Amino acid sequence: MKKIYLLFCMSAILFAACSTSKEARVQRRTVDGNWQLETVVTEGITGKIKAQIFNEEDFNCFVGSSWSFNGNNSLGSYNIAQNSGECVAIKRQIRWSIYEAPGQPKLFQFKRLDDKLKEIDAGAGFRFTILQLNDNTMQLRSDITFEGKPASFIYNFVRTK
Repeated sequence: MKKIYLLFCMSAILFAACSTSKEARVQRRTVDGNWQLETVVTEGITGKIKAQIFNEEDFNCFVGSSWSFNGNNSLGSYNIAQNSGECVAIKRQIRWSIYEAPGQPKLFQFKRLDDKLKEIDAGAGFRFTILQLNDNTMQLRSDITFEGKPASFIYNFVRTK
């Protein structure tokens, strides 16, 4: 009986250590749903640039893209429309989550998936600092180095129906 009790206690401690925080669960529920990427703003970069993001397309092609996040299974997708021939129409499956590191702000992260829901990009993914998240808007920042200097892309999403 003592062994069963000890096993139960160890399982409870392990489960508690691996569980997500209340804040991350709230953020996850808030992200769940459909969004449109309204704007992508650069910080620390002057002038017009062409920059590929997410190993996919130029960041301007993502403006107006639709995103879907399912909190029940951590799957989602984004859709890029063909933009007067400047952008290739793409529908990409993703796996997403809220990443927590001790003493750090919560991060939104995703990995691109193929049609069979297997990770591509050799398992690499993308992480963003959550600057703002509420029922109607989501603002994410990715920090980069541009011409040897720190810079950022700010992604501004609005919820759609």
